[in-house]
Amino acid sequence: MSGRQSSRDKRVQFSILCGSVLVAALFLASCQAAQPTAEVSPQEMERAKNALQPFKEQLVDALTGALQEGDPESAISVCREKAPQIAAELSVDGIRMGRTSHRLRNPDNAPEPWVEPLLAAYLEDPENPQPRAVRLDESTIGYVEPIYAMSFCLSCHGPSIEPDLLETIRSLYPEDQATDFRMHDVRGLFWVTLPSDTGTETDT
Repeated sequence: MSGRQSSRDKRVQFSILCGSVLVAALFLASCQAAQPTAEVSPQEMERAKNALQPFKEQLVDALTGALQEGDPESAISVCREKAPQIAAELSVDGIRMGRTSHRLRNPDNAPEPWVEPLLAAYLEDPENPQPRAVRLDESTIGYVEPIYAMSFCLSCHGPSIEPDLLETIRSLYPEDQATDFRMHDVRGLFWVTLPSDTGTETDT
């Protein structure tokens, strides 16, 4: 009985820590000032940031709820099933969004061509967390924000993963590349594409 209680206490402590760090990490990301890049206006940057924010917030809520159950495997289920569902539900009115990485766990999250150079730029300059954007065509812009590896990430993505959890990951993702991350590494990106604001003129 005492062994089970000790294990439960550890899971509860883990869930509290993970939830707190996750909320803090995404809060800091949301506070980054949107800077115009590649002929994307400040107004369009702000629209893109606001479009992406509900995805991040709902993902936080889902992960926090799973981690409060005290089982890291629940968080895997959120990333595998809930995150794509949230992204799909928010992808309306010409808006699309998702997550990606240079070292994928889920191959469905492979970066689109326009994302690849932006991801490479963060890897070359990992200490610059500023959001970035590009004009994809006359009617569409693409916007990204970096995801940094925090302490809660390392349970499933770090250099030392519990054997049972690692077995679960490998059974779900036989080609998994998303391990051996260290604190503050660039883990990947949040991305969104949306219609350009035709009512806003860009600087010339």
